[in-house]
Amino acid sequence: MELLAAALDEEGVAVVRFEFPYMQKRREDGRKRPPDRQPVLLDCFSGTLAQVREEVGESVPIWIGGKSMGGRMASILASISAPVDGVVCYGYPFHPPGKPDRWRVDHFPRIHCPMLILQGTRDPFGKPGELEARQPELGGCSITWLDGGNHDFKPLARSGQSQDDLIREAARQTRLFIRQARVPDL
Repeated sequence: MELLAAALDEEGVAVVRFEFPYMQKRREDGRKRPPDRQPVLLDCFSGTLAQVREEVGESVPIWIGGKSMGGRMASILASISAPVDGVVCYGYPFHPPGKPDRWRVDHFPRIHCPMLILQGTRDPFGKPGELEARQPELGGCSITWLDGGNHDFKPLARSGQSQDDLIREAARQTRLFIRQARVPDL
């Protein structure tokens, strides 16, 4: 996330980062713990969104997003009418690895703002062939594939690309998508 936040900043996309409660506890005591339940995650995300909105005012466009589960929570928040201009997800967990029958996109049709997912073509949480067959379930969501990337955008060594290359490409595609959605000041 640090590399992605820096790459987005280089592209002129300001980023506000935060930690979910379970991540804060993990950082404080070093013990690995499972994620909080969805209501706790959404409450934390909503609180952060409200704080940012209060700080920047109503006229500044706000896009929300995140990596993996954070992106999923951003998309769910947008589906329940969060006041946002768009959503960007990095490595969306379409289904648990090895369980392509457990899709996590039921809320996508309720998202009424622009949404972009940047996904590695080797991501075990959702690969191109799996998504082609489920296109109608994705609503108006746009997907940009990062060739050869896994869930963390790390490509195979023989590809000639690095993880940094794919992260920078994800940041560039984010800026282009936001600009295309005609959000002012980018």
